[in-house]
Amino acid sequence: MDMVTLGSTGITVNKNGFGALPIQRISQEDAVYLARKAYKAGIRFFDTARAYTDSEVKLGEAFDGIRTEVYIATKTAAQNAEDFWKDLHTSLTNLRTDYIDLYQFHNPSPENLDKILAPGGAMEALLEAKAKGVVGHIGITAHLSQTFEKALKVDEIETIMFPYNIVEQQGKELIDRCAEKGKAFIDMKPLAGGAI
Repeated sequence: MDMVTLGSTGITVNKNGFGALPIQRISQEDAVYLARKAYKAGIRFFDTARAYTDSEVKLGEAFDGIRTEVYIATKTAAQNAEDFWKDLHTSLTNLRTDYIDLYQFHNPSPENLDKILAPGGAMEALLEAKAKGVVGHIGITAHLSQTFEKALKVDEIETIMFPYNIVEQQGKELIDRCAEKGKAFIDMKPLAGGAI
C-alpha cells in the first residue's frame, strides 16, 4: 500500500484508512474480527466518533493490547469546554486508551465552529488536552464548503476531513489548498457513502 503523511502531524500511515461508522451496524464479535483483519492487512488509521453509537467500544476491544500499533481518530460534537471534557473522557474509556492520536470536531456548521473557537469554547479545552498529551493532533470533519473555508484559516486545525469521490468532486482543489497550508486532507466517503 502507498504510505502518506498527514500534513504536518508526523502521522505516516497507509493511504487507505478504516472508517468505523458502519461497524455500529454489526455485532461486537464481527466488528472486532473485521477491525483486526484490517489491521493484519496493513491498515493502521482507524476513524470513529462519539456519535457512532458503540463504534468506539468495538475498536477499543479490537485494539486492546496493540493500542500503540494503530492510530485512532475520533470526534466530538461539543462546542463548549464542559461538553468537550465529557466526550473526551467517554471516548478514552470506550477506546481503552489514555490518548487519542487525532481528535476532530464533528461536522460543525460555520456558526457552531465560531462557538467552538470562541473564548470558553471547545477549542480551548482541546488545546489544553493536547498540551497534556491526552490528544496528539487536532482536526475537523465537514460537509459544507463554508465550514471548510473557516477551518482552513485556523492554525490549530491540522487535518480536515471532507467528502471527495466521483459524485462529490470539489475535493481536488481543496486537497491542494490544504497542502498549501500544511494541513492534511482526509478523504471522507471515497465510495460516496455506499452509492458506488
